[in-house]
Amino acid sequence: MSTDAATDALDGAIPPAQNTRLFGHEAAETFLAQSYRSGKGHHAILIEGPQGIGKATLAFRFANHILRHPEPEHAPDHLSDPDPNTSVSRQISSGASHNLLHMTRPVDEKTGKVKSAITVDEVRKAGKFFSQTSGTGNWRIVIIDPADDLNRNAANAILKILEEPPKRSMFLVLTHAPGRLLPTIRSRCLPLKLQPLPHAALALALSNLGVGSSGEGAQDALNAAKGSVSEALTLLNYGGAEVIRAFNSALTKDGPTARKEMHRLADVLSGKDSEILFNFFSSHIHDHIMSAATSAAKEGNLSGANTLARLTATITERMTTAKAFNLDRKQTILSVLEDLKSASRG
Repeated sequence: MSTDAATDALDGAIPPAQNTRLFGHEAAETFLAQSYRSGKGHHAILIEGPQGIGKATLAFRFANHILRHPEPEHAPDHLSDPDPNTSVSRQISSGASHNLLHMTRPVDEKTGKVKSAITVDEVRKAGKFFSQTSGTGNWRIVIIDPADDLNRNAANAILKILEEPPKRSMFLVLTHAPGRLLPTIRSRCLPLKLQPLPHAALALALSNLGVGSSGEGAQDALNAAKGSVSEALTLLNYGGAEVIRAFNSALTKDGPTARKEMHRLADVLSGKDSEILFNFFSSHIHDHIMSAATSAAKEGNLSGANTLARLTATITERMTTAKAFNLDRKQTILSVLEDLKSASRG
């Protein structure tokens, strides 16, 4: 069973519910399988790690494992690739499983766009999901993808369910930034931290998607992707590499040339169908400033590091607000670039 949400799927990517391969997380897979088989596994797993490294794919693989082996003591001690020909896999991949609820940001019926948050109405669907399946005796699994998108009311509603979980229920709670979650949610979950993919695993994951890694551009993307498949696809298929080059150029140049570069970049990022690039740029800015803050701190410039850290919070809030309220993105991007240039001069 799926919510009405449409994910921000990247061209070339396989939706996690349909993906039968996972690379680079063998230890996590073994831990989940053996924990489940012991019969003493936790009812809520907090799967942590950067975006695009396979958290959702791992969650769906584990859900498939549980539903194929509903009695823990008879389950294998490892996760195998889902067989797309089984009824369990077909139901999961089509979003038709009555024992699995994928909770993510819903589509706004008025605009047709994905909402900026998981709302309390989505959490209420979980209550209905549990009530409808309570008499079946089957496992009931909820994947929250990601919990970072829960608004305050939705987070509090999820917390109540986590405090008194139904029998034979499993919550797979995904997060890109666990520090942003309610501490009470984190405390009720068993943390499972995934690391960015090693270079070899990332190359295998891209190869599985039909993306070669031998060309110069592909090698550059692998090196810049920070172990993330989605980052690599954005760099390769959406012009992410060009955005980074334009960003660096705008910061290093001055005068009319810099303003021209900034306006050109803002036009690209605020254009039609630029959502993926806008999100990519927002993430890149955050990483850029935090890297600068870390360097300043290592050099003993604690005042400068603190200033940059505050700037990160300010810019992140500004970009998030522009996206959530459909503000003028070009003007937002231009003001963010001006702030970054001022910070670099200071």
